[in-house]
Amino acid sequence: MVGDDTNAVHGWEWFRDQYGSVITPVYLSTVYRYLDEEHAVVSDRGAIIKYGREETPTVRALERVIALLEGYDDALAFSSGMASISTFMVRVLEPGYRLIVPLEMYSTTLQLLESLSRKMGFDIIKVWPSADAIIDALEGGDGEVRTVVFLEVMSNPTLKVIDLEKVSRVVRECDDTLLVVDNTFTTPILLRPKDYGASVTIHSLTKYLAGHNDVVGGALAASSSIIQDLWDWRRMMGTVMQPFEAYLTIRGIKTLRVRFVKQCESARAVAEYLLDHPKVEDVMYPGLPSNPYHSVADRIFRTKLYGAVVSFVPRGDRASIVRFLKELKVITPSPSLGGPESLISIASASAAKYIPPDVREELGIKDTLLRLSIGLEDVNDLIEDLGRALAKI
Repeated sequence: MVGDDTNAVHGWEWFRDQYGSVITPVYLSTVYRYLDEEHAVVSDRGAIIKYGREETPTVRALERVIALLEGYDDALAFSSGMASISTFMVRVLEPGYRLIVPLEMYSTTLQLLESLSRKMGFDIIKVWPSADAIIDALEGGDGEVRTVVFLEVMSNPTLKVIDLEKVSRVVRECDDTLLVVDNTFTTPILLRPKDYGASVTIHSLTKYLAGHNDVVGGALAASSSIIQDLWDWRRMMGTVMQPFEAYLTIRGIKTLRVRFVKQCESARAVAEYLLDHPKVEDVMYPGLPSNPYHSVADRIFRTKLYGAVVSFVPRGDRASIVRFLKELKVITPSPSLGGPESLISIASASAAKYIPPDVREELGIKDTLLRLSIGLEDVNDLIEDLGRALAKI
């Protein structure tokens, strides 16, 4: 048994090419020599390598690394995080099933799930993003109905931390219930959902795992039986990741820990600075001892780090916020997260765009709430940039 960091660097090497390449080879071919199944080249999971929509060596190498990091038997890589979610949900959900999700998560995910529920006929139950609310929904439903619980450990964008340990205890007691966790914000550095009984873990590889703002991709890790079934659905739906993006993601994962640790440490320093700033109304970051989710994060996270996203509300109206964003010189207004460049966005115009305004208000997502993804810049430069822009409000 080797450590996570060693797996991140060497986890792909089971399939070294004939030349002994130290770096993952990029197989760009869309087709491979194929006569029939008897004479085919077969991957380690038994899939025939003949066509790029089905199975390719470079993508397979990435999947092995992700499975090792998350502690599952296997994984699948997809063309985007949304592709991983949509492929899974289309396969698993059926008419009459129940899907329990928090009111607050990436709003395009919620938009997709609501659209699928109308088309496919399953019930979607949206609850407050807390363990107690999820458990109430589980215990209040029909025990004979197949149920899927899908959540983000750290909600997007207000960073509410759901007590995964508490949820998983109840899920284990419920028949025919599947726990699915989006681990994008927390990464395997902070948390491995499988350790808390999650059947499936999902990632937007676009964010921290690829880590350089130059890849769009997704992944899903689970047991071999789940992966074998979903592999066929990915083949049919055409949602597979492409080889070059897989290569870039493998390269990014090798530096995941050193990047993410620095980003988390900088995020805490930025959160502490904003907390004391007279022109900031509210700061949402579970690493602050005053944050209501600090104790939960402290208990369920694997290390004393609390993520690399800080959400905050400057004082002023929407026009003031736009002026603030225009004044930033180091931090870039942009809707993604997880890369070396610090990015900031107005939550109601990006991550929470498709959450209804009344629900946003209930969740504390003000029109002036900003989500700041901390990059790898000098933290003093980030603080100076924020201070200079806040002075213009």
